[in-house]
Amino acid sequence: MTPITDNQLRDFSAHYQQDPKRQLATLALSQSELNSVAFQSKGAYAMRQKFSVDIPTLAVTDQKSSGRCWLFAATNVLRERIAAARNLEQFELSQSYLAFYDKFERANYFLESMIETASLPADDRIVAHILATGVHDGGQWDMFVNIVRKYGLVPKDVYGETQQTGNTRQMNAQLNRALKVAAAKLRAMIAAGEDDSAVQAEKTRTMDAVYGFLCSCYGEPPKAFDFEYVDKDSVYHIEKNLTPLTFAERYTGDLLEQMVSIINAPTKDKPYHQMFTIKYLGNVVGGMPVRHLNLTMDEFKAAIIAQLRDGKVVWFGSDVGHFGERKLGIWDDHSFDFELLTGLDLAMSKADALDYGLSAMNHAMVITGVNLEDGKPTRWKIENSWGDKNGEKGYYVCSDSWFDQYVYQAAVEKQYLGELAGLTSQTPIELAPWDPMGTLAD
Repeated sequence: MTPITDNQLRDFSAHYQQDPKRQLATLALSQSELNSVAFQSKGAYAMRQKFSVDIPTLAVTDQKSSGRCWLFAATNVLRERIAAARNLEQFELSQSYLAFYDKFERANYFLESMIETASLPADDRIVAHILATGVHDGGQWDMFVNIVRKYGLVPKDVYGETQQTGNTRQMNAQLNRALKVAAAKLRAMIAAGEDDSAVQAEKTRTMDAVYGFLCSCYGEPPKAFDFEYVDKDSVYHIEKNLTPLTFAERYTGDLLEQMVSIINAPTKDKPYHQMFTIKYLGNVVGGMPVRHLNLTMDEFKAAIIAQLRDGKVVWFGSDVGHFGERKLGIWDDHSFDFELLTGLDLAMSKADALDYGLSAMNHAMVITGVNLEDGKPTRWKIENSWGDKNGEKGYYVCSDSWFDQYVYQAAVEKQYLGELAGLTSQTPIELAPWDPMGTLAD
């Protein structure tokens, strides 16, 4: 390893003192945020909320101080179908209902993973990854499908929000502490040679306590309910004694069976037109594994645009930590010049950004429109779940160049894949638990 020398330090200091750009940047950054100084209004002007394909949608939702974006985005996709079927002007599905059972099932998944890896030391990379991930708010599309398949759906006015559902940090901290305590006990029991029935009995005791804790935070989920609504014509309706599963079946049918997760991961280890799954990524033991079909960006966009043209919004996952202006509601790499401001080399390919940990999916939203010029997208309309205070009443826009670099995943109906739909029947290649395609949107 080569240390920094005194001569190098003198050279670096001289270069800084002689560089007018560095001096100007020093003045600008002394009293202003870096993002504000790097912002270019000219680039932002191109991010107009005007789209050649623009699907009318319901008002935006608000996930508050929680990482439930994937659930908000997924229920926002489904609620459009339900609202259209029942002629509703306002409607929202309960994200808390799904979050309750996701946390409950994921606690079981975590403990079962700890039991399965009990022969490995705690500092083994796989065990350390499971422990570090724990149970939190984030998720992926197929994890949403698993919960709906097992527990169904309910309207939000049947099972709403509490203080804990929208402010999950402290709840998650206590839950993960308890699960690590339980993991240590279970692994110690296995190491001591206790039989599986004793281990499972101890796990059941923990799961009973977890259920009670979640009920204290969320309220116990309903087993049955009446679906009451007033349609756009001010006509009152009631459908009595529905279960969450019968409600989901009535209003979503086999839609979730027709959906597939597509990704754009241009790394050397992931050939295009191949299905992938990720080890130890899931929420429901015995449920469907997370599966992704890797497509070129052109194929990826074509499927999304085809679904949008049919008037159907699209769930998608991206990395919103780059080139964003929250108040204006834009994501655009041409609206910022960080290289000029910082003097640093900041350009990186999408593949390298994935391989070197610069970028990965971290937030899920809904695409509701796209602007096409000569058949090619220039910008995309996004329904976010951060409330209605920013953007245009909570609707955002991203440039197509930002889309290319920072959008990684979408859920589309198989019919919009065309000839590529047959690829979804492949046996998936299993990726390591820490693969960037296994990150969770929150």
